[in-house]
Amino acid sequence: MLDETDKKLLNLLQQNAKQTTKQLSLQLNLSVTAVYERIKKLEKEHVIEKYVSIINKQKIEKNFLVFCHIKLMQHTKEYVTTFEKEILKLEEVSECFHVSGDYDYILKIYVKDMESFRDFMLTKLTAIKYIGSTHSSFAIEQLKNTTAIRL
Repeated sequence: MLDETDKKLLNLLQQNAKQTTKQLSLQLNLSVTAVYERIKKLEKEHVIEKYVSIINKQKIEKNFLVFCHIKLMQHTKEYVTTFEKEILKLEEVSECFHVSGDYDYILKIYVKDMESFRDFMLTKLTAIKYIGSTHSSFAIEQLKNTTAIRL
């Protein structure tokens, strides 16, 4: 169970995980040792799963964002297992969700441009067995994008 201090600490780390324990201790009114021990506890309990760098997608020419809805031909174990195994291999897919509703999966795909997406669709995505149909939407503008979950 997280106490209020843990929640405050997690919010601070989500804003900037490179803060030192000294910087965090000043913001939380705790000793450096107490902050260090809390972080270690949160890591050990897998509340904190990992630390990452968020890359500016424009700087690496991967800022064309596509949401691709996938419908499988059937919902058999073989079809689902095959699709999920193959989708994990595609580096362009940053997120994949198995969802309810009209489609079975929603993919979040980052590529350079429309031409790159077309190439991805033709050579990689449609090469996966058991895909019945796809529907793609292209992001026009990003209004909000955060990795933080407010506690």
